[in-house]
Amino acid sequence: MTDDTKKNGPDEAANDLGAAAEAVNDEAGAQAAEQEPDPIDVLKTENADLRDRYLRLAAEMDNLRRRTERDVKDAKSYAIAGFARDMLGVSDNLRRALDAIPAEAKEAGEAGLLALIEGVELTERSMHAAMERHGVKKLEPEGQKFDPNFHQAMFEIPNTEVPNNTVLQVVQAGYVIGERMLRPAMVGVSKGGPKVVAAETTEEAK
Repeated sequence: MTDDTKKNGPDEAANDLGAAAEAVNDEAGAQAAEQEPDPIDVLKTENADLRDRYLRLAAEMDNLRRRTERDVKDAKSYAIAGFARDMLGVSDNLRRALDAIPAEAKEAGEAGLLALIEGVELTERSMHAAMERHGVKKLEPEGQKFDPNFHQAMFEIPNTEVPNNTVLQVVQAGYVIGERMLRPAMVGVSKGGPKVVAAETTEEAK
């Protein structure tokens, strides 16, 4: 026992121990308070997480809506592609029937034959008009530059008066539906004419 304890007695020593214990408890409580997260911060974090999830979900739903609208539009535009392709065969046969009629027979002007020709031509025009109403359009490539996306070259025609790879003859008509190729045009292209000089070649020549 120290001199202070002897001097002040056991009560004073007990008070000192109590104060020390209270100080330790206060320090432990402060540390515990520091370790526990602030409820407001927790709510802010959860709110930010929920907002992020909401924005992501909204973006996904918007993308889904756009894809669905595009798919529905494509379905409406291209659903008849198979049927239209089959009808092109019928149109080709009508054209072949007209082309098979000798010029002499047409000039003879027989009433029955002329009526038949007129009827076949009317049927062909009506079929083309009906297909155009459903987005099917005939290609008119003659005189244009050959495009492998829409044309199929069948043969070459020597011709030095037009640029090389110019469509000079259409063997079978081509068609598109909307922006898609339904059937390529079978064509004959020029050979031997002036070629288009590429920009890179021009720069190298300089």
